[in-house]
This record gives sequence, C-alpha cells and structure tokens, in this order.
Amino acid sequence: MSQPELPSAMSTAPLPVSFWQAFIFWLKLGFISFGGPAGQIAIMHQELVENRRWISERRFLHALNYCMVLPGPEAQQLATYIGWLMHRSWGGVVAGILFVLPSLLILIVLSWLYIAFGEMPVIAGLFYGIKPAVTAIVLQAAHRIGARALKNNVLYGIAAASFVAIFALSVPFPLIVALAAAVGYVGGRVRPEAFKTGGGHGAAAQSFGVALIDDDTPTPSHATFCWRRLAQVLAVGALLWLVPMAVLTLTYGWNHTLTQMSWFFTKAALLTFGGAYAVLPYVYQGAVGHYGWLTPTQMIDGLALGETTPGPLIMVVAFAGFVGGYVKAVFGADALFLSGAVAAVLVTWFTFLPSFVFILAGGPLVESTHGDLKFTAPLTAITAAVVGVILNLALFFGYHVLWPAGWGGSFDWVAALIALAAAVALFRFKRNVIHVIAGAALSGLLLKTLIL
Repeated sequence: MSQPELPSAMSTAPLPVSFWQAFIFWLKLGFISFGGPAGQIAIMHQELVENRRWISERRFLHALNYCMVLPGPEAQQLATYIGWLMHRSWGGVVAGILFVLPSLLILIVLSWLYIAFGEMPVIAGLFYGIKPAVTAIVLQAAHRIGARALKNNVLYGIAAASFVAIFALSVPFPLIVALAAAVGYVGGRVRPEAFKTGGGHGAAAQSFGVALIDDDTPTPSHATFCWRRLAQVLAVGALLWLVPMAVLTLTYGWNHTLTQMSWFFTKAALLTFGGAYAVLPYVYQGAVGHYGWLTPTQMIDGLALGETTPGPLIMVVAFAGFVGGYVKAVFGADALFLSGAVAAVLVTWFTFLPSFVFILAGGPLVESTHGDLKFTAPLTAITAAVVGVILNLALFFGYHVLWPAGWGGSFDWVAALIALAAAVALFRFKRNVIHVIAGAALSGLLLKTLIL
C-alpha cells in the first residue's frame, strides 16, 4: 500500500541544528525527563523524531536497540548517542551530562532536606500518592514502547516469553537478553521480514517526514569506525576512572567511605542490564547490608525520590551516596552537607562514566550496521524482550502498592483509586507525566490526612 503524501513542509529535511541549539534542547530535556526510562525515551521520540525531525524513526530505534543491550541507563545513553551523532564527541558528552545534571542537583537538595529535617507527615502523604501513580506510569511505558517495538506476532511472542521467564521462572535479565539476541539472530535468517526495524504495523511504520539524519543519510566521518579513535576513547575513559580513584586511595586510603563508594558503584554500573530496577537488589545488599551507608527505609524513600525527579532512575545512587556521606560525616561533623554532596557527585561520576565510554567507543560500530539485518535482528528481538520485563515491573509495583503488607494483608483501596485515576489521565486524556505525579502527590496528601 502506498504511503500517504507528506505535507510540503515535511518533504524536505529540517535546517541544520547548531551545537548551541542542541545544547538548549538537552538542557530542557534534563529538566522534563520524568517517567523512568520508557517515559524519557517516549519524550525523546516525540521531540526528536516527530516534532523536530532531527533523526528518523529507523535510526532512532536502531540506536535505542544498542543502548538496550548495554549496562547502564538506556535513556541517558540514547541522548548521548544522538548528541554524538549530531555534534561529535563533545555533542555526546554534553547531551549525556545535561541529561543527568539537573537530577543530581535536585536530588542533592532533596536528600539534604530529607536527612536533615527527618520524617514529616506531609512528605509521607506525598509519597503515599506518588507510588500508585508510578505504577500507572510504568504500565503506560510498557504500552508505549510496545506499540513501537512489537510489530508482528513473532515479536509479541518474544515479549510474552520474556515476561514468563522473569515473572514465573526468575530468569536473570542478562540471560533474557542473551536468549533474545540468539532468537533474533536465527530469526533474522529464517524469517527476516519479522525482524526488519521500521517495518510491520503500528507506530514504527508511520512516517514523520524527512529527517535531518534520515534512513539513507550517509554516516558522518566522525561516526565511522577507526581503531585509533577507539583506542583514544578507551584511554581517556580509563584515565577518567583511574585518576580520581588513585587520588581517593592515596589521600584517604582504600577502606575510606568515599573510596569504597567509588569502587562499589563502579561495579554496580557494570551490572545495570535492564535499567535501574535490575541492579537495585545489588545496591541494596551493598549499600544497606554490607556498608551500612543507609537504612532499608531510607533506601525505599530514596527510590521514591528518584521516581519523582527528572533523569534516570539509577540516580537513586546519588541519594544513597549523599545519605552515606552525610551519616558517616566523611569531612567531619561541621561539614555534613559538604560530605553528602561530595559523596553524591563521586557516586554519580563512577556510575555514569562507563555509559559515556560504551557510547563513544561502540557508536561507530553500531552506525556501520544500521542497514545490516544480521546485526539489527538481534537488537530488535532484545527490544521486544524488554517490553515483557517492563510489564513485569508494573505488576511488581502494583502488588507492593495495593497489598503493602503482602497477600495476607488488606487491599489498599485508596492507593488503587489513585492508580486508576493516574492510568485514566495517562491513557485516556494523554496527560503529561509531571501533571500526573503532581496530582497524585496532592491526592495522596489529602486522602491520607482526611481518610487514613
């Protein structure tokens, strides 16, 4: 069937985007990127593919598939990738930093208010309303990314198998990724039409007009693979990790809180396959159980703060770092805020540094494969599998929100009402995630005050 004719304004590529125009957009994105990775990816898709047409649907999904494979926050890595593709290495670095920086600054302030002023009924009420809304947001995220990624019954089958594997069989996420990649590799040879990115039905088949980086736009020179450039990226990345780690070790010793935080969160960064929720048990075990940087209750509250601030959810590590540095008074009792802030910055640095290295080092290899089915088919299958994982996460949230004391406890009908209202606002009325979170927080405060 022939494609509908595009309006004249969409039949030509947009004007070139300067570095500073992109800078302003990435800064704005850092402040509005609510809703977890899927919500953030949806925002980028709407802005970069649909509205601004900086990159085509097919190139966007190909980059997203690569970021899904990597450990680390895929939304931040996707921003880094597109920034790098448009404006070389500095474009990627700026896009990635601005995606994280607003969240870091906001979390430092919120963490200080939280730890310095203790528990307050107002805060408890706000969190009570936010948690059900987050359940609806994650469910909407599974729907939105599934609408783009699940283009045929084969991909629906992969998503369903992924859901069963993680929900019923507790299969580790890295194994799900490996199995999906294997299915995609074989499927790309047996049924190539089922794994072609941008084909099929649904949103992926829709045309938004000619893009600045379109399907057939030649790969820019800086994005072509070069062994010398790869060696430079790896060398710079190694130095950016080694120098601060050496300074901390020589200044404070290996067993100091700041040194151990830096080492622990470096390891955590390499285990974040599938997003923040996949690595939270590891962070909980180390930060709470082994090191005692924060209590179990503080960890849960930090997760709620991470859900309600812009940026990647893995930024909850900044909260853990701040509380740990503050409680351990790493710079003395008279500099508690400085202790927490420095710890939060260090933790963020060591958590996100690998993501920049992965993108700047691996991007040229990915760009050389965006038309090669034997590379794209495994990535397409992985994206389908991730939809099942996100759906499992929504059910996990729903269970803990609606039955806070477990199956043997009572059903929280007030939380259910808030979750239902949030879902209606998101699905039926297409409300902004920020508006939904704000409304749910206010509703939780009022209901907890008046009813509970």
